[in-house]
Amino acid sequence: MGRNLFILAATLGVLAAISCGVAYTNIAQQPGSPGDVSLWRTTGLALLVLALVVALGGILSSLFEQAERRAEEDRLRRRSKP
Repeated sequence: MGRNLFILAATLGVLAAISCGVAYTNIAQQPGSPGDVSLWRTTGLALLVLALVVALGGILSSLFEQAERRAEEDRLRRRSKP
């Protein structure tokens, strides 16, 4: 589960970088382009915040999985000792 969240966070981070890149180029200022510069910047910032939240979820998920795995190993080790 944690790996999938990291992949999602990376994808959102790339999309945020693309949105911010569009905001600072002339693409967003051309006639007929979607939205304006502030919309691209806001979208980039929102995607970046979402990517950071998803990455935090991936980190916490990995930590809890590791803690559960180690606790299970400890339980099995205690049961096997006479």
